[in-house]
Amino acid sequence: MIWAIWSDAAPRKGQRLGRKSKKVMAEKRDYYEILGVDRNATDEQIKSEYRKRAKRYHPDLNPDNKDAEARFKELGEAYEVLSDKDKRARYDQFGHAGVDPSYGAGRAAYGGGFEMDLGDLFGSFFGGGFGFGGQQRRSNPSAPRKGGDIRVSIPLSFMEAVHGVKKTISISPYESCEECKGTGAAPGTSPQTCPDCKGTGYVTVQQPMMFGTVQSSRPCARCAGKGKTIEKPCEKCGGQGRVKQNRRIEVSIPAGIDDDQNLSIKGRGDAGINGGPSGDVIAVISVRPDPLFERNRYDIYVTAPISYAQATLGDKVIIPSVDGKIELAVPQGTQSGSTFRLKGKGIKYVNGRGRGDQYVKVEIEVPKKLSREQRQTLERFEETLEIDKNYDKRKVFDERIKKEFGKDA
Repeated sequence: MIWAIWSDAAPRKGQRLGRKSKKVMAEKRDYYEILGVDRNATDEQIKSEYRKRAKRYHPDLNPDNKDAEARFKELGEAYEVLSDKDKRARYDQFGHAGVDPSYGAGRAAYGGGFEMDLGDLFGSFFGGGFGFGGQQRRSNPSAPRKGGDIRVSIPLSFMEAVHGVKKTISISPYESCEECKGTGAAPGTSPQTCPDCKGTGYVTVQQPMMFGTVQSSRPCARCAGKGKTIEKPCEKCGGQGRVKQNRRIEVSIPAGIDDDQNLSIKGRGDAGINGGPSGDVIAVISVRPDPLFERNRYDIYVTAPISYAQATLGDKVIIPSVDGKIELAVPQGTQSGSTFRLKGKGIKYVNGRGRGDQYVKVEIEVPKKLSREQRQTLERFEETLEIDKNYDKRKVFDERIKKEFGKDA
């Protein structure tokens, strides 16, 4: 929501804004443009370009050069956002408004084309108690923060998921820079309290209005809200205090885990900031389908084909289970589609006691090719059978047809 507060000095319709107004309302430059990379740039490309340009515009190499100092601060602000995957994601989606709460939405234009933040306006009037901003929303730049989590996918076979397995995975977490011990400053130097914000990460800005002066806070541009400045950045980490390292870790997959479940490996993610705890590795399990077994939670299902003779006379058939081959007794007269339950032959409960069950569905496979002799033998056999005693389903079916269409049907 934008409020327009006009004074006698405000430009009227058709009147051009003055130079000062244009300067105040100028848009911030795109962070990717500042670092000279495209939006698909990798972390290494962003880091490389930042180090190259930061060295070019470093204040030590450009004494009394205000333009170089401004470019150096601009580079630091851009790298601080694009080197952080969470901030970069917000910036890609929302632009500057996604990483700088004082930018964009919530501003109001007033006399002469100046801008002010509505949150600051309400905060000044009501002590910041309306959630628009103010002291309660400030974060301590030196407070410990947890490192980011790393998500990886671990593919498993059906049996690996059933019985559990150990897998070695590759990750690339941010770890504390050994060169600077995580300070971001070159060896022999240390970060200094920012002279502009005195270490708070925020600066106070006073803005005149026709009925007084409005005071507001903004993240400090000199230190990008960190409260510390680094005059000589560490060459290894580019002043970030963290570097990516390639690591291989072993993950124990518990027996019974299912497809699309997650495992959390505590403390193996990105290193924390300002002494905060490290993030976690989130392993997303992907289980490949099995040609024999189907799974529903902790129960497994198997379809076993049997012959006409086995179903008619009864037999013992070998079927697969997650523990190996087992023998199933098929009783005489078994019908196609009959399902047998094998209690406790399913999958172990994850981190618990007990197991699911196995269900075996039998399907009668009818022979396709018969010799003349076999055909004649089967026909003679069929003639000896009594429908009422041997074919219950056929008997019911015939009775329904007669009821529907008459006895002559």
